[in-house]
Amino acid sequence: MIAAAELARQRQAKYAKRKRLNLLALTLSLMAMGFGVFWLIWILWETIHQGLGGLSLALFTQMTPPPNEDGGIANAIMGSLLMVALATFIGTPVGVMAGIYLAEYDARGWLARTTRFVNDILLSAPSIVIGLFVYAVVVARFKSFSGYAGVVALALLVIPVVIRTTENMLVLVPASLREAAYALGTPKWRVISMVTLRAARAGVITGVLLAVARIAGETAPLLFTALNNQFWNADMSKPMASLPVTIFKFAMSPYENWQQLAWAGVFLITVAVLGLNILARVLTRQK
Repeated sequence: MIAAAELARQRQAKYAKRKRLNLLALTLSLMAMGFGVFWLIWILWETIHQGLGGLSLALFTQMTPPPNEDGGIANAIMGSLLMVALATFIGTPVGVMAGIYLAEYDARGWLARTTRFVNDILLSAPSIVIGLFVYAVVVARFKSFSGYAGVVALALLVIPVVIRTTENMLVLVPASLREAAYALGTPKWRVISMVTLRAARAGVITGVLLAVARIAGETAPLLFTALNNQFWNADMSKPMASLPVTIFKFAMSPYENWQQLAWAGVFLITVAVLGLNILARVLTRQK
């Protein structure tokens, strides 16, 4: 009886110790979450509070103004939309096809391992390194900043994200779907296009949207490639304005009207990125 009581007491003490450790871990986790959410809410509040005051019709119809004069950021919005759209148009097919190769054709070969290694480096590389690379390869060679150089830099940021997402989504497709299609005599290219890609469609589109959300706010690559332009310019072979660079320039200035336009630009980018992330989650939850 004494031994049983002692064993029960030890078990009770061990259980109480585990409860205390669990409570401590849970408290620290909640504190860490609260710390992050606090700063996120503060940032969003400042963005909404400062940005809504700068929203007007002129913001979307007029060019970037001189100091202490009225104007908008229509040229920067147009430049960002154009460069992001072209970069997505270029980077998405390359990333999807590379992801298909890694998942369907050569999952364990030396080329696949090398490609994954290089892709991981590109994923973790700072965007300013990509900007400097494109500056040395494109801008310095042609001796001119241009929208095309900005598109190349942004496309290099899109490709690794799309490759990783496409490969991961295709790997998750059950092998039974492929085997059923092969049993019917379907060629491999049609199995990929009609079965596996369709099954992974939501995940692939999510990866593309996340890549667009990433490049929409990139400033460093555009500073070394597209530079900036105070006027309306649809010629991609010349320097082109973009929303992140304009925000950087105006936020660092001492002029109140420029700072107000910078906050309005921050609000627009935040809303756009938030919308893309919500859309990506909605697509992921679909069956």
